[in-house]
Amino acid sequence: MSKTAAWKFLLPALLLTTSALAAGTADVKVGTGVEKYEVVGATDNFTVPANTRIYAAAKLTGAEVGTVNIVWSKDGKEVSKKELNVPRANYRTHAYRTFRAGDTGAWTAKVVGTDGTELGSISFQVQVQ
Repeated sequence: MSKTAAWKFLLPALLLTTSALAAGTADVKVGTGVEKYEVVGATDNFTVPANTRIYAAAKLTGAEVGTVNIVWSKDGKEVSKKELNVPRANYRTHAYRTFRAGDTGAWTAKVVGTDGTELGSISFQVQVQ
């Protein structure tokens, strides 16, 4: 096989890999606070008093510069979202939601890019006392 023929097969694979990375990824964690860019009190099962903040922190890798949204969903239904600035491709950011009476259930915090692509998510349970 000639070098030209090899490139015809290799180039499409390289382009697909590059486009997949362009959207970036997010490692998402939830907890009761954020200190020095790290989540504290991380768990996937919270039992909290009413009016407690739960934080979703995202470590973005290869994200597009601009904004992302952290979307909070309860039992599969979007409840709220927060738009956050992303000044560089590798960046850490976070948002919180205050959990009140009636917020007991299965929750998801999802990081979504400007084009609607999901970059990462985490599911967790909340029991509000």
